[in-house]
Amino acid sequence: MNDNTSPRRRLPPWLRMQRASGETYAKVRNLVDRNHLHTICTSGNCPNIGECWNRGTATFMILGDICTRSCKFCGVATGRPNPPDPEEPLKIAMAIRTMQLKHCVITSVDRDDLPDGGASFWAETIRTVKKMNPEVTMEVLIPDFRGKTESLDLVIEAGPEVISHNLETVRRLTPLIRSVARYDVSLSVLKYIASKGITAKSGIMLGLGETLPEVLETMDDLLAAGCSVMTIGQYLAPTTRHLPVAEYIKPEVFEDLARIALEKGFRAVESGPLVRSSYHAEKHIVGSQNTIQNV
Repeated sequence: MNDNTSPRRRLPPWLRMQRASGETYAKVRNLVDRNHLHTICTSGNCPNIGECWNRGTATFMILGDICTRSCKFCGVATGRPNPPDPEEPLKIAMAIRTMQLKHCVITSVDRDDLPDGGASFWAETIRTVKKMNPEVTMEVLIPDFRGKTESLDLVIEAGPEVISHNLETVRRLTPLIRSVARYDVSLSVLKYIASKGITAKSGIMLGLGETLPEVLETMDDLLAAGCSVMTIGQYLAPTTRHLPVAEYIKPEVFEDLARIALEKGFRAVESGPLVRSSYHAEKHIVGSQNTIQNV
């Protein structure tokens, strides 16, 4: 893990992605477009969109597709968001029912323009989805809400099975790649979630210039906060205007880190070059003990 590459460097062979096409992919695309929904799959340029949409799964993104923050790693547009769409919770719930999902993942842009950061809208969305889909389990990937526990409580009380909040990187690099979020605030968010008996999950990206000791320290910090599920993936610059990749990490390194993370005490770990926050999220519901997935 070092600092030696340019943003235009050719991708290594292990980062080849599944083609985004096929009948099921088309159905998901049409459903998203027809209902004017947003997904992190498209807004965040996720490399797994072909695989996931071909499996009939997607990570829905609420509160619009414009973020109030400008993190240097993220492909989501930054600017002044529109007011939240009051019909969005119902649209999301209906899409989940149409797709006949057993497990769903929802995320959002940061909405620092809203008094509660969008937490009340989050709660309404979760309740609406569960009301229309009483058998579905849910993971929500939330912002930090600036560490405000009253906002976190709104999400927690709505009853998702897993609440995820990403550290994104190691402590030293956090000020470089995250525009507002702070490492210790994110840890406090995860600690608060875990203290309420909810499965707390987080993820980091590799290839930003971190060192192995820093990655291991991050694992220890997450465990100390009560986080039990971790994802580890390769950072890929969304465009040449974003922070360049420092290094493409080999698959065997991800395998080693997954084993180490489980040995340290994580309940489940997804670790691989193409792993993203919601990858194989259905496996992270409590009951799946000591699981490991390398991609």
